[in-house]
Amino acid sequence: MFKLFSGTSNVALTSRVSHLLLTPIADSEVVRFENSEIRVHINGDVKNSVCVLIQSTSNPTDTHLMELFFFCDALRRQEAKKVIGIIPYFGYARQDVQHRPGECVSVNVIIKFLESIGFYKIYTVNLHDEATEGVFSIPFKNIDAFPILAREIKKYIKDVTVSKVAVVSPDHGGVERARKFSDELFGHQNHTIAVVEKRRDLEHIHQSVALDLYGDVKGKVAILVDDMITSGGTLIHAAQLCLDRGATKVLAAVVHHDFAPNAPKKLQSSLIERFFTTDSIALKSTQKFKKLHEVTIAPLIAEEFKNFV
Repeated sequence: MFKLFSGTSNVALTSRVSHLLLTPIADSEVVRFENSEIRVHINGDVKNSVCVLIQSTSNPTDTHLMELFFFCDALRRQEAKKVIGIIPYFGYARQDVQHRPGECVSVNVIIKFLESIGFYKIYTVNLHDEATEGVFSIPFKNIDAFPILAREIKKYIKDVTVSKVAVVSPDHGGVERARKFSDELFGHQNHTIAVVEKRRDLEHIHQSVALDLYGDVKGKVAILVDDMITSGGTLIHAAQLCLDRGATKVLAAVVHHDFAPNAPKKLQSSLIERFFTTDSIALKSTQKFKKLHEVTIAPLIAEEFKNFV
């Protein structure tokens, strides 16, 4: 059998998984000191148990990462048989290449930490770049949440055909992602996608410009597909471009909402009609807005537990 633990970053998601599995969350304690240090304590016997920890490494990323590492160390010191990490949102995943001379490749460093601290296996949801999987030397699995977003959008649109719906990638890097989403949405591969040409300002964070749109969106519902969002600028600019090219309305399907402070307000006031996303990251009440439609990934995670025994 396994024991389920929850970090503090997304207790609500762990509780949903616990409910589906009819398995209680094992007792643990996370203490935060006034000097910003934290301490993790495992309450109970885990010797020879498979221990599964759910912890998104979202904002504050560094704090949640350290908590993740300390949980693993505490479980290993208590002689857990295996420690399996489920990281619904994998922080630093976008820092996967050296864009400019002198930069670190942050995600590689995080992976080295996870391996050296003693995790047996890591799961995540829609890792930013599938090529990053090759960096891991321990077992790793990337769970795809786009099928559940596609199902929710089908319910919302109702009439989903290639003549009435266009799937749009907000940049060239997301083309394969958008193509896979289209396959789920339409139920076949006889379709094309539209692509926004984007230029990102490497000297200024969270700034990009939508330059052009390749593909047909005229008279169609445009669905912008991306794996994560922070400032919202990329999606908002792409939505405007789609409407300028004749789209009847614009929806967004984004797995991870790692919102910057002003992002929810910007999205609510934007021309995007509905923003479909998952609960991979716990939102504060101030980050929720009327256009937000959040779908839980708990069933996807629960399905993987059959492999943990």
